[in-house]
Amino acid sequence: MRRFTFNSKRAFTVLATLVTLLFSGCTSLFNKHVEWETIEPETFPIISAVGYAPISAQKGHDKASKMLMALKASKLDAYRELTQQVYGQKVDGEQTLSNLILQNTQLGSSVQGVIRGARVIKSYPVGDDTYATELELDFKVVNDIYLSTAKPRRVKKVHYY
Repeated sequence: MRRFTFNSKRAFTVLATLVTLLFSGCTSLFNKHVEWETIEPETFPIISAVGYAPISAQKGHDKASKMLMALKASKLDAYRELTQQVYGQKVDGEQTLSNLILQNTQLGSSVQGVIRGARVIKSYPVGDDTYATELELDFKVVNDIYLSTAKPRRVKKVHYY
């Protein structure tokens, strides 16, 4: 039969471990109130873009329908231009060599993104065969749209009691 003996080092280690575990969860013992504030930039840029489309190259039965299609195409081109300014443009290039002689060179570009809050400034014909559309994107409007869906915040003040 084994006899239990009191070991002061062992008792101190157990007591220290219990005290550490008790106070390590100290944050749950205090109540706190956190005040948040929204983050807003000091200035908001306004960017603009112009899109162009040829009228005669559009598919349609008469000049009026071709003009409407050119109006839509110029608006899409202006949106593409805005998207390039906001998100940038991806450029892919490729060259093929055969016996150290350049055989083929290809270059492609693409742009992808979502533009919200842009407004059409004006659409108008340029010359006899081109239609133009001017767009404007105010980042104050973009910020307001963003704040309506996601509220970016930072800690303003924390009260412990």
